Amino acid sequence: MNRSSTPVDIVQTIYDGFSRNDLKGVLVWCSPDVVVIQDPALPWGGTFVGPSGVVDFVTKLITATESTIEAEQLFQAGDRVVQYGRTSGTVRANGASFDISECHLWTIRDGLVHQAEFFIDTPAMLFALSQESTTCAQ
Repeated sequence: MNRSSTPVDIVQTIYDGFSRNDLKGVLVWCSPDVVVIQDPALPWGGTFVGPSGVVDFVTKLITATESTIEAEQLFQAGDRVVQYGRTSGTVRANGASFDISECHLWTIRDGLVHQAEFFIDTPAMLFALSQESTTCAQ
């Protein structure tokens, strides 16, 4: 772990960790009071605080979906990093596939994530969650 990494480097490292299912490696980049926020309309949505909150969020997400993130753009704006891309995968409960636009807003201070806000096309995701095996793209 290199605390002198740029905020963009830190966020990219976190995405790399998620792609390897390395939650322990992700948590080392989170502040003790990290906050994760996603639309509460989603089964994994809500506000989660602290490393245990991150674990709760990830557990709910991976219980509901098997998904990957493709970061199309990643850039720094002050102490924030904006990621725009797509999330694609499968809904575990019904086998429906999805490919949906999303945006993440990360707040990085002193080399640690203090907040992560995840924005997704919620109506499109809710549609995928409610479907029989089908493909949903937005």
